[in-house]
Amino acid sequence: MAGVIGPGDPAGASVLEHADEAHVLSELDEATAPKAIVGKSPGQLAWARLKRDRTARASAIVLFIFIFVAVAAPLIEWVYGYKWNLTNSDLLDPGGFPLGYGGGIDWSGNNPSHHAHILGVMPLTGNDLFMYLVQGVRTSLIIAGSASLIAVLIGIVVGVVAGYYGKWVDQTLSWFIDYMLCFPFLLMAISMIPIINSHLSDETGDVTRGKRMLTIIIIFAFFTWMQTARIVRGQVISLREREYVEAARAAGAGGFHIMFKQILPNLWAPILVTFSLLLPAVVVGEAALSFLGIGLTYPQSADFGWSINDSLNYMRNDPWYLLFPGLGILALVLAFNLFGDTLRDALDPKSGR
Repeated sequence: MAGVIGPGDPAGASVLEHADEAHVLSELDEATAPKAIVGKSPGQLAWARLKRDRTARASAIVLFIFIFVAVAAPLIEWVYGYKWNLTNSDLLDPGGFPLGYGGGIDWSGNNPSHHAHILGVMPLTGNDLFMYLVQGVRTSLIIAGSASLIAVLIGIVVGVVAGYYGKWVDQTLSWFIDYMLCFPFLLMAISMIPIINSHLSDETGDVTRGKRMLTIIIIFAFFTWMQTARIVRGQVISLREREYVEAARAAGAGGFHIMFKQILPNLWAPILVTFSLLLPAVVVGEAALSFLGIGLTYPQSADFGWSINDSLNYMRNDPWYLLFPGLGILALVLAFNLFGDTLRDALDPKSGR
């Protein structure tokens, strides 16, 4: 056919050679061309730093185990087949101490209860110590998580409002923050919790577990929001004059929109760090109150503080009863603190310099 270049023609061979050369050159250009730089958000950079940090990984694994135990406590009780508040005097000797070795530790079930007690039993009552600690983890994390979340929310609102409006609003709220910081938390909790519980008690003078937990959560939230408010206030003062805030004002946005839609999303890093560091403080504080007999007590609820206080009476003859609750609260608080520190370093790498 006329006008068609065949492979055998000289002109056709020349065209094919040029086409092959062009294809090879294009492949070389693609191979030698610099790769496009992919930008990462601050959150992605922080996540990458966290994944590289061995301390962060180890503490996160420990925290995941504790959170899983707290969430799945009813399932663990069902699988284990033994309730935490089930007393059994047959597991104790005439002096009230656990039979056997290591505080009654028995993995075989060859005992009067015909059930394994992997961490032994509690003196005087014969409660299974493992299930008691599982329930104690659940109690501590419910109180610490709820109180910390409420405290952080209060601190966010107060800090954003004080930092954004400034002038007399900032002066008034800052004075109130300083006023609240003057109260010694432990003394206030010791004095206020019994008074509140006396008003919540029934005809017999008992206060339910839920009411006691709610009282502790409210007290902790009321006296722990100030640090978050101070941090948020300082951040808002540095952000309220940024270009995007001025643009929002020029577009007619109101104060609520600017504070909570424009400024607040840029504060997630310090708020997250504050929350992660507040949690272990509340765990220790709640255990201290129970240790003093003001918080949750047996048999209403399982608690680390009460068990540590009770174990002091049997420390010489049954040191295991003190060892396991002590190690439990130590691991929980240490994991929270280490993860909070590594999270702060990941979100703000310059903080360690």
